[in-house]
Amino acid sequence: MSIRQRRSTNQSKETQDNIHDNSVEAEEKKNPSSASTLSGRLLTGTANLANLLPTGTLLAFQILTPVFTNNGACDSVTRLLTLLLLILLSLSCFLASFTDTVKASDGRVYHGIATLKGFWLFDYSEGTLPELSKYKLRLIDFVHALLSVLVFFAVALRDNNVLMCYYPQPRHETKEVLDIVPVGVGFLCSLLFLVFPTTRHGVGYPLAPAAPN
Repeated sequence: MSIRQRRSTNQSKETQDNIHDNSVEAEEKKNPSSASTLSGRLLTGTANLANLLPTGTLLAFQILTPVFTNNGACDSVTRLLTLLLLILLSLSCFLASFTDTVKASDGRVYHGIATLKGFWLFDYSEGTLPELSKYKLRLIDFVHALLSVLVFFAVALRDNNVLMCYYPQPRHETKEVLDIVPVGVGFLCSLLFLVFPTTRHGVGYPLAPAAPN
């Protein structure tokens, strides 16, 4: 075979390889892999974790955490105070899962907490109320309360001030755990919230529109 024929053959092979590579890249852009799609959904779900928490509790966390942790520069006292703050806020998330709202005949909305026998209202004054026995405690309420606490700690462990307070210089293995575990827990809790939705509209959560009769 002549030198010209060899060069022509090599050039044609290189052209075919370039065309193949370009087609593969175009196909990947057009149809992203399932792994990248799953990763995108995972990050989106993690970013929306705050929507599963009471607004007041989340706001208190965002405002008080920098103060209690001294912007991440904790000593023994502020570390203890930060732990107490996280416990109190997680307790708030737990109790908020048992709260609900009812609408009276005059259109006023009342808040209360579910009990074993029915529903205890905080600020009821007057007006005809719906049957309160259907608002009593159920097993799903405890499941949602536990999930809310897990979601809160998943959000807390993604906060830089909290991490700097308890793990200012984490080892490589510790850093991997802190990066992976909160995301995994948050994703699983988000999935369970979708599989087992709640009908309650607790204090701090948005009130859904009333269903038509």
